[in-house]
Amino acid sequence: MNDRLTASLARLFDEHRIVFWYDAARDMRTAFEAIDLDGVAKIEIANNQFGLKYRMLRQEPDQKFLVFYDGPEPAMQENWLLDVQLATTVFKADQAAIWLSELSLPTAFEEVVRDHTEFYRASSRIADLKRLMQQGDTRTDIRRRMLAVCVGAEGALDTVIEQLLEQLAAGRDEGMRLIERANLSEFFWKQVANAYGYLSDKPDLEDFAIAFFEGAYQLAFGEDAKLKAEALLVFRRWKNNKHYSEAFETLSKRFEGTLKIPHDLKLRQARTLKSIDHFEEIDRHVIRSLVQAMASQTLGAADVLQIIRERRQSHWYATYEHVYQAISHAIEFQQALAEANLSMTSPEEGIKRYVSSWYKLDQLYRKFIFHMQKSGQATLLSDLFEVVENRYTTSYLLKVNDAWQDQVAAMPEWSVRGYPMQRNFYRDQAAEFRRKDQKVVVVISDAFRYEIAEECLRAIRKLNRFDAELKPMISSLPSYTQLGMAALLPNKDLTIQPDGIVRSFGESTQGTSNRERALAQGRTGDRAKAMKADEFMSMRSEEGKILFRDHDILYLYHNRIDVVGDKLTTEERVPEAAEDAIADLTMVVRKLTSANVSNILITADHGFLYQHRPLDETEFSVAEPAGDEIHTRNRRFVVGRGLKATAGMKRFSPAELGLAGDLDVLVPNSINRLRVRGAGSRFVHGGASLQEIVIPVLRVGKQRESDVQMVEVQIISSGRNLISSGQHAVTLYQVQPISDKLQPRDLVVGLYAIDGTLISDEHEVPFDYRSDNPREREMPLKLLLSRDADAFNNQDVFLKLRQRIGKTSRYDDYQSQRYELRRGIPTDFDF
Repeated sequence: MNDRLTASLARLFDEHRIVFWYDAARDMRTAFEAIDLDGVAKIEIANNQFGLKYRMLRQEPDQKFLVFYDGPEPAMQENWLLDVQLATTVFKADQAAIWLSELSLPTAFEEVVRDHTEFYRASSRIADLKRLMQQGDTRTDIRRRMLAVCVGAEGALDTVIEQLLEQLAAGRDEGMRLIERANLSEFFWKQVANAYGYLSDKPDLEDFAIAFFEGAYQLAFGEDAKLKAEALLVFRRWKNNKHYSEAFETLSKRFEGTLKIPHDLKLRQARTLKSIDHFEEIDRHVIRSLVQAMASQTLGAADVLQIIRERRQSHWYATYEHVYQAISHAIEFQQALAEANLSMTSPEEGIKRYVSSWYKLDQLYRKFIFHMQKSGQATLLSDLFEVVENRYTTSYLLKVNDAWQDQVAAMPEWSVRGYPMQRNFYRDQAAEFRRKDQKVVVVISDAFRYEIAEECLRAIRKLNRFDAELKPMISSLPSYTQLGMAALLPNKDLTIQPDGIVRSFGESTQGTSNRERALAQGRTGDRAKAMKADEFMSMRSEEGKILFRDHDILYLYHNRIDVVGDKLTTEERVPEAAEDAIADLTMVVRKLTSANVSNILITADHGFLYQHRPLDETEFSVAEPAGDEIHTRNRRFVVGRGLKATAGMKRFSPAELGLAGDLDVLVPNSINRLRVRGAGSRFVHGGASLQEIVIPVLRVGKQRESDVQMVEVQIISSGRNLISSGQHAVTLYQVQPISDKLQPRDLVVGLYAIDGTLISDEHEVPFDYRSDNPREREMPLKLLLSRDADAFNNQDVFLKLRQRIGKTSRYDDYQSQRYELRRGIPTDFDF
C-alpha cells in the first residue's frame, strides 16, 4: 500500500508544491510516517497553523511540503490554512481516492470509482484499465472500458459481446459475474439496449444471445426485427472471426431448435437464402432443395451453379464443401450429357469425339462420386446419386459404347487410322528423344485413363514454369496390365502366354527387372533403368541427379489406381485413388525436374470402366465363352485356343491384334462383363470400350520464364460514388476465367476511412470462376456500415480490395475506389 500512496503523492507533487493530507479515520499515521519522498518535507498540523504558514510561504517558498492532520478536515470557517489549501491540493488517502489518483483522473470522476469498488480491488484490472484509457474519456467511456476489462476484451461494446458469447458457449460465466460484482450490470444492459435494441425487464445473457441470433436472422432477410440493424453488423463480424468460430457454431446449434429454424426454412426457397449462414440447417436446407430441384429438373443449371457460388461464402461451406462440389459436378454432368451427340460414323470419329468432349462425362461422373463419398452425406445425396448413376450408365456409358461397338465389330484388325498404337510407343515417342541424343523419363501409371490424365494435365500446367500437352493413344487389346506394360517397352513378337504373362524378344516381361532388360534392347548403347516410382520418390535430391546423370532412358512404374480397383474389397475407392494418382504424378514431375530432367512422358498400360453402383444382372454378358482351350477368363476378356465368336463377344486372332503366338482373344460387346467368381465388377478393364482403350500420353516440359499469373478483378461502379445509407452494394468482376496459367485470386473486401479505420463488415471472396460468360464472373456484395462510420460522415471513404502477402497475416491494397460518405442521419441503418 505504501508504494501506491507514494506513487499517488509523487504524481501530485509533480503539479503542486504543497499537498494537504487529512486522516479523517485516524488510521493513516503509520503510512504517513513511512512516506519518504525526495525533496518533500513532511510537517504536521498541531495547533501550529500560523507557524506552518509562515514557514511554507516566507521562510521556505521553494520547498515542497506534505502537510498532515490527524483527523477530519475542519470546517471552512475554522480552517486557518484554507487560503493555502485552496491554492494547492488535498490528498485523499482513502482507497477510492488512491485508485482515482492511480488512474490520473480528476475528482470529478470519483463516482466512477466509488460506485464500482469491487472492480478496483485487483491491481491487474486497474493496470488493464489504464492501458485502455484514452485522452478525453468521459465517465461513460471509462465504464465501457471497465466492461472490456471484466471480460478480457480489448475495445468497444461489440468486443465485450464477443467475449461474453464465447464464455456462454463454453458454459462459463466469469465475465458476467464480475460485471455484476462490480455493479456494472445496469450500465451494461443499458449500453446493449442503446446499441442493439435489446430490451427486457430481466435482461439475461443467454436471452440476449437468442435474441441476437433471431434478430440477425430476420434482418438478413430484410424483415422487421426487435433488434437494431447494428446487431446484424456485429453478428456478421463475430461470426466471420475465426477466433470465435467454435463459439458461434456451438450457440448456433444450441439455438437452432429454440428458434424453430428448420420449420421456418420449409417456407423459404433456396434461392432467397443466398449467403445467409446463421445456422447450419440453412445449408442443409439449400442442399436438400438443390438435390430435389435437380432430380425433378425444376431448376436450371445456371441457377444451381449460382446458388452454389453464393454458398461458398457460408460459414458452413467447409463442412459441406464436398456436398456442394458433388452437386456442382452432377449439374455439369447433366448439362454436358444434354449437349452430347453420342453417334459416330467411323472409329476415327469415335476417338476424336471422345478425346475432345465425351471424356468429360467420365470425369464429371468420377468427380461426383468422389465428392459424394468424401462428404459422408450419402443419404442427403441419395436421390441425386440415383439420377446421376442411371443417366451415366444408361444414357451415356452404355449408349456411347454400343455405338462404338458397331465400329469395333467392323474392324478387320485392331487399329484406328490417325492414332498411335501402344505397341509403337517406344519407337515413335520415347525413342524420339534418344534419336536426338536427349535423355528421357517415361512414367507409366497403371490404369491412368485418359480423363484422369486430362485433369493431371491441368494440375501440372498450374505449376509455375511447367508446360504439358496431352494426346491420345490406342491401347493394345486385351487392355490388361501384362500386355499394356510390355507394349510400352521396345518390343518384338509380343506373345500372350496361357497364364497371361506376355513375352517379348522371346523373354518374359513380368516384373521390373525383366522390363529393364527389354528396355535395354531399344537402342544400342543406351544406359537404361526401370524402377518403381515410389523407390525414386524416396531418393534424396542428389541421388536423383546421379540416377539421371548415369542413365539415358528411365522408366518409372506408378501404381495407385489399379492396385485399389483390382480388389473386390477396395474397388469402390477408385475415385479417391484417381485423385491420389494425380497428386502423386504432380510430385513425381516436380522431383524429376529438380533432378535436371527436361523430357518427361506420362502414359498408361490401359484405362478402365467404373460404375459405382453394383451391377445388375443385365449388365453381364449372357453368352458363355466357348473354344478348344480357355486359359484366361477375366471380366472383360478371354484368352484361349480355337475360341468361337458369339453374339455377345467379338473374336480377335493374334494377327488381328498385332500379336504373335496362337492364342485367340474374346472381348464382350460394349460394357458387358463376364461372370467370374470372386472378382469385382464395378472396376474392370481388358475390353475394347472407349474408357479402356483410349489412353493418354502426357508430354511435360519446363519453361525458363515464370508463366503463372492471377486473374484480375475490377470494381464495377454505377452512378455517383456516393454512400448515403447504412449499407453499400457493390459488384466485383473477375476479368478473365481461371485457366491452367491464370490462377484464382483471394481478396478481402471492406470499406475504410482515410486513416485506415474499417467502417463496415469485411468479406473474404475467392475469385476462381471458370465460366467464359462474363456475367457469371460477377460477384455482388452488400457491405453494412458500422457505428465507426458515424465519425467519418461527410468525408471520403474507400472501398478496398486487399490481398494477403504470401502466407503472412499482412495485406496489400489490390484495388480501391473512393466514395463520399454522406448520410443525413449517421446512425440510420436503413435497408
